[in-house]
Amino acid sequence: MWRDSFRLQIFCLLMAVLAVVVLVHNFFQLETTKTTRKPYCGYKQQFLSKREQAEQESLLAAIQWPKPSDGKIAFVQSTDPARSDFVIVKPGGFFRVGDQLEVLVHMKDFQGRPKQYGGDYLQARIHSPLLKAGATGRIVDCRNGLYKVFFTLLWPGEIKVSVSLVHPSEAIQVLLRLREERPDRVYFKSSFKSGRYSETTECNVCLPGDLPVCNFTDLYTGEPWFCYKPRKLPCASRISHAKGGYQKGLLTQEESLFFQSDVNIKRPILSSGPDSVIVKPKAFTDSSSMDRAEDPTVSPSGYYYEDQWRSRTHWIHHFNKSDDITKCLQGKVIHLFGDSTIRQWFEYLTAFVPDLVEFNLGSPKNVGPFMSVDLKHNILLKFRCHGPPIRFSTVFSSELRYIANELNGIVGGRNTVIAITIWSHFSTFPVEVYIRRLRNIRRSIIQLLDRSPKTLIIIRTANVQELGPEVSLFNSDWYSFQLDSVMRKMFSGIAVHFVDAWEMSLAHYLPHNLHPKEVIVKNQIDAFLSYVCPLQT
Repeated sequence: MWRDSFRLQIFCLLMAVLAVVVLVHNFFQLETTKTTRKPYCGYKQQFLSKREQAEQESLLAAIQWPKPSDGKIAFVQSTDPARSDFVIVKPGGFFRVGDQLEVLVHMKDFQGRPKQYGGDYLQARIHSPLLKAGATGRIVDCRNGLYKVFFTLLWPGEIKVSVSLVHPSEAIQVLLRLREERPDRVYFKSSFKSGRYSETTECNVCLPGDLPVCNFTDLYTGEPWFCYKPRKLPCASRISHAKGGYQKGLLTQEESLFFQSDVNIKRPILSSGPDSVIVKPKAFTDSSSMDRAEDPTVSPSGYYYEDQWRSRTHWIHHFNKSDDITKCLQGKVIHLFGDSTIRQWFEYLTAFVPDLVEFNLGSPKNVGPFMSVDLKHNILLKFRCHGPPIRFSTVFSSELRYIANELNGIVGGRNTVIAITIWSHFSTFPVEVYIRRLRNIRRSIIQLLDRSPKTLIIIRTANVQELGPEVSLFNSDWYSFQLDSVMRKMFSGIAVHFVDAWEMSLAHYLPHNLHPKEVIVKNQIDAFLSYVCPLQT
């Protein structure tokens, strides 16, 4: 009797243990199903803290874009900038410097019918060509086919309003689909070599299929990166990284109609009435237009006047002589991290300052790393590109560095200046990939400032660029605008400064360019150096 009871207890205990094992197994299977969409898709395998998860959800909610109520929209029902128009509210009103100007934009389709929903991506600016003055506007989507644009009038004289349709709302839905479903539309490659034998395979954040892969995920930041494994060579034989190319055939025939250069990509919307106002000077001079508390979300952050950028968040000194730059940078180490748009700063400073001489590191042209030295004045200027994804020509594997890791290796101090930009090469990926990268960089910045509070850190924002049907699918201003909005939110509230390259490129009269012309770069450098050597007021 006792033995039977003991056996029954053992049996029940074993069944209970088995039940627990099954439950735990099913739980982990459920967790895997929730976090994994496709093999080796790093942005779906993140393990976030509750705070990080809440921040990510908040950021994604902040950039959520309005969608049409109906699913598929015919081309003739999409937004036609030629039939749309804008009107100035109170065009004959009395305006002084500092006043607000309101503009109403009415969107219509190709049949001339008013649009009933929002989601179009517009850009707007005010400008005075004779004064070489310009500023951007703040756009509010009423989500019913109407848009309000608000401008702060910042200089006296005749001020003209310009509004452009960058993409109709129907095109934005295509861009959204591509961002989520086709992160492989720009592909990368790596070369592997041993002796005289070499192989090249495709690489990316996500690699579809079940082929063997080399896992190059960074051990410190957790940034994911994978390459298909070579057939004969080991993963450790990788020698270089490069842009592979751009996928073709991404759009249906109907979708391609939403991306036409002379029809609906960066096309002007004309006024149905007056398109300018006369602005009188202030009755008295004050400094109310200067918001001393720097805020990356202030709009507009500044304006051009006589081709010089005047910030509304900090005083700018114009460094027109090379001696002024030398005096400012004397005894300093300047680190420039990012893409080719901040490489322009390296090129400008090296060309403009005679004593700053580039030291030949044997790096590939336009790739880097680069270094310039002024031994007489003890100045060291360095540029290094950010880690993958990066669409450069050949980058040696040993030079693939993540900004966060580079920051962790900098001692810092009052003579250390760091400038960072990172945006353009992330436009083809889901925003979570970009948030992860910024989170790692931000963590390293906070740690650096904690150990060396005197270190100066400047963030260069994104900028607008020329767009055509193909470029729009990979590097649209809308993609850049979304990433830039995320960046500004993630870096607000910490001790970094901003050079607003977005507004400086959008407000200027020159055509949009991924690599802005020298006059715009010069104004960016002035803003940058004004943080390094602030004016004494």
